[in-house]
Amino acid sequence: MKTIFSLVLALVLLANPCAHAADLLDQLGLSKKNSAAQTDSPALAGLSHDEVASGLKEALSKGVQYAVASLGTEDGFLKDLKVKIPMPDTLKKVDRTLRTLRQDKLADEFITTMNRAAEKAVPEAAAVLGDSIKQMTLTDAKAILTGTTNAATQYFRRTSETSLYERFHPIVMKATEQTGVTSAYKQMMDRASFASSLVGPDAGDIDAYITHKALDGLFIKIAAEEQRIRENPAARTTDLLQKVFGAFQK
Repeated sequence: MKTIFSLVLALVLLANPCAHAADLLDQLGLSKKNSAAQTDSPALAGLSHDEVASGLKEALSKGVQYAVASLGTEDGFLKDLKVKIPMPDTLKKVDRTLRTLRQDKLADEFITTMNRAAEKAVPEAAAVLGDSIKQMTLTDAKAILTGTTNAATQYFRRTSETSLYERFHPIVMKATEQTGVTSAYKQMMDRASFASSLVGPDAGDIDAYITHKALDGLFIKIAAEEQRIRENPAARTTDLLQKVFGAFQK
């Protein structure tokens, strides 16, 4: 029977070399789009294309929600040493001078206000990263799933960091006014007048500095959640996440 079937299939394909070959394979369930995900990775062999893409998108959404919830709240940056925004390198001389003069409060206030500004900006990331997830292709999903423990975070940086910066920067500028960054900066520089003269009256764009640091913190949190989902079965809170990521631990 197998021989007869093969001969019939060959004759049909020869008679219709282009127009009907793909349709026939579809009807027989032999086409690539109807099969399990075709990939060089054995771990993905038992997963459909939809499962690969949907599972990865679900994991990314979970990572974004975790990052935004962790950082977009009071003390989200300030009390987390992994993401806390420190004094800019260009102002380290000012910082040391203030602390030598026992004006720690001024330096600490400036650092606090910078972190508060970042906390206000982070919630805007949800919409931008959501768009990035929607635009993800199957090829992207496979590469991320079979990549390193921070492959998804790298994907986000590649596809959305510019858009995030553009969205974050004006919010940070507004937040620096609301949280008193500008006034704290001015007070700090006035008090440490000798040190400030060494770095100049404008020691860099503080808004740009906060924006870049806020993005760094966001990606650090997303990467941490991504790694947790990959390595810890308890972090896979849905059947789809368990199926897709569990395939890599078999």
